[in-house]
Amino acid sequence: MLADTRKSKYAKVSGAEYDQIKWTGGFWKNVVESCAESTVPHLQKMFEALDAGHVVENFRICAGEKSGEFGGSDFGDGDFYKWMESQLYSAEQLQDQSRLDKLDEYIDLIGRAQEEDGYISTKQIIGMRNGTREGRLGDINEFEVYNMGHLFTSACLYKRITGKENFLDIARKAADFLENMYAEAEKKGEVQTAVCPSHYMGLIEMYRTTGEKKYMDLAHKAILLRDSVKEGMDDNQDRLPLKEHEKIIGHAVRATYLYAGVADLYAEEGDKDYLDVLHKVWKNMVNTKIYLTGGVGALYNGASPYGDFWNHQLIHQAFGYEYQLPNVTAYNETCASIGLVMWAYRMFLIEPKAEYFDVIERALLNVNLAAVSLDGKKFFYENMLRRAKKLEYKLIWPLTRTEYLISYCCPPNLARMVTQSGEYAYTVSTDSVYTGIYGECDAALTLENGASFTLKQKTEYPYNGKIIFEFENVICDKPVTLNLRIPKWAESGSIRAGGEERKLDKSTRETYQAVHIETLAGAKVELELDMPVRFTMAHPMVEEDSQLIAVEKGPLVYCMESPDAETDTLDDICINIHSTFKDGKMEIQGREIGVLETEAYQIVHEEYDPDELYQSFTGEKKKSIPVRLIPYFAWDNREYGEMRIWMPWRE
Repeated sequence: MLADTRKSKYAKVSGAEYDQIKWTGGFWKNVVESCAESTVPHLQKMFEALDAGHVVENFRICAGEKSGEFGGSDFGDGDFYKWMESQLYSAEQLQDQSRLDKLDEYIDLIGRAQEEDGYISTKQIIGMRNGTREGRLGDINEFEVYNMGHLFTSACLYKRITGKENFLDIARKAADFLENMYAEAEKKGEVQTAVCPSHYMGLIEMYRTTGEKKYMDLAHKAILLRDSVKEGMDDNQDRLPLKEHEKIIGHAVRATYLYAGVADLYAEEGDKDYLDVLHKVWKNMVNTKIYLTGGVGALYNGASPYGDFWNHQLIHQAFGYEYQLPNVTAYNETCASIGLVMWAYRMFLIEPKAEYFDVIERALLNVNLAAVSLDGKKFFYENMLRRAKKLEYKLIWPLTRTEYLISYCCPPNLARMVTQSGEYAYTVSTDSVYTGIYGECDAALTLENGASFTLKQKTEYPYNGKIIFEFENVICDKPVTLNLRIPKWAESGSIRAGGEERKLDKSTRETYQAVHIETLAGAKVELELDMPVRFTMAHPMVEEDSQLIAVEKGPLVYCMESPDAETDTLDDICINIHSTFKDGKMEIQGREIGVLETEAYQIVHEEYDPDELYQSFTGEKKKSIPVRLIPYFAWDNREYGEMRIWMPWRE
């Protein structure tokens, strides 16, 4: 759920309400409709299925309505709460009352499953009832507090959208349980660090929704007590006291959730030490540990880069060394890139800088959308940047998307983010509107200065950089500043408003350009972001990308798959940096996708043995062949084959 900072003391801007912004056409409307009509119902079936998710059945067993053993993943409860958010949004978008009615049934079931003291985590309740476990909170990796955190955010969203208190009543009881748990931990002088700490964001959202300060105080205490952990782990970001963090390390979901929660805490309390920490770890990540696609968390298994030979710690799904960004084995868990978006969004609310929305847009349009098939029913858990024809080793997850994952945290997380994506279009302050991600939409906005209007956006973005803003349905006409985000990739373009034109160049990259509008009625602003194809190279310390380039156009990263070149292997293809690229369109899985068509070189090696580890270089010949590149988000929707983003080049 997006942070609701409308009353936050140290947030400089706030998000719009759920019903203020609607995608009306183009790219994002297609994505959201596919998610609402295909992905959300598909996930519901998985959570209901006895041989897959088993999640709803777990709640029924806890409620005493069924007998049996716990099934599914330890964090299935939390995954279900995330899915409930996507169901809420899709019900509103489709005007489907039956979806809301079904949610009410689920909420009643969750309430019946909850224990009297507010505790709710189905694995432990079932285990204690069946005599197969001793108690609660014995192992942080069983995700009890994580589950409750997602309960909090889902219940707050339900209150915001429906006005009903029934889900929030369950969340209040669970929060009371946590309050007692932390009080006991404080007496003992130590608390276990909850993994993937969704409850920091969740508790602060409870405070914002209810106005009850006890939830804010509990979030403060929970974050403060991290420092009491003895023998902490880099994997959990608790080896060092929080205010000593300088680099981003360990499990990428745990890290991004942690810093998103700390950003929420800063927005309410303004502790500058925490803001300093956020700046340090953010800089470490964006300068050395993020993929071109916006993916984070390069390693599945590794050792903490900040231990030593005699005192090292294992890490998983984790940030590694600076510039350690492999392609074939890139982990990039989908939940990590979603956590990154949540963190970046909260950083923007604190300090509205274009760099944060640049990261949000990169992650959303590339790695996040690549995690789901175009038909909305198959998913990646990890997001590689290269798929080879064959591997001599096995990776932890399949090399192609699948309908069901044993660890099912990513699909519902992705579904809620996509269905909520309209809220990333704009943020507002007293008399200003800030653009976020671009897409064709209508936004009915009312600012603190009284200005009330509909801001209509027309565009073919992300394939075209022309974006038109028109002010309509002006109820109260007051001066407004429209702040236009100029992405880092945009080296030229223009802004036209009120009969004047302002040129964009390299100096305006990654900035906001303010357009002051005195009279709203009939006002029109045109933003033109030039979108030439560009070649991107990596820092020389990113060893796997040495002497390679990637192709980008606008906010999209492009890749090549086996069907896009008539060759035995993509390893023989080199980008011709002098070739002309043409925009084209093709249909994949029933969706029209913008593609790039060009001439590339096919390298012909003489006396080359592809099975040799090392061999003599005997020169090469090259011939020109037609090739196509597709947006990375659209890959793995055709035949199984190779895929590459980073490719060699020739003149």
